[in-house]
Amino acid sequence: TIIDAPGHRDFIKNMITGTSQADCAVLIVAAGTGEFEAGISKNGQTREHALLAFTLGVKQLIVGVNKMDSTEPPYSETRFEEIKKEVSSYIKKIGYNPAAVAFVPISGWHGDNMLEVSAKMPWFKGWIVERKEGKVEGKCLIEALDAILPP
Repeated sequence: TIIDAPGHRDFIKNMITGTSQADCAVLIVAAGTGEFEAGISKNGQTREHALLAFTLGVKQLIVGVNKMDSTEPPYSETRFEEIKKEVSSYIKKIGYNPAAVAFVPISGWHGDNMLEVSAKMPWFKGWIVERKEGKVEGKCLIEALDAILPP
């Protein structure tokens, strides 16, 4: 079952309800200039949702770095790595192991790295998740979803 818990602040109760039933959370982070910074700021939604997911017992996490088409320049490896580093640092502080989290650069609007590998990000060699059950790797979001461990 997939539960789409809205990210907007007005729907935080719905987000909590959905998250409390989840085995895995997919944290969607906007890569656009200013958007990521707002989300990761002290009271930002990215921080709030990651903390809520962990607090509510969601042990598995996937991070989709979205809107890669709107980075400067478009599909910027530097921007993806900067976001990955900052999100990794934060999720580690709250209790997640960043090595067990798939970080996937995507563009939902264009479908890049959603269901199949995008030619627009040749620099992305894929994600690797390391956990006690073993190492899993993939290149797009659907593969990260397929790698979720059942409860």
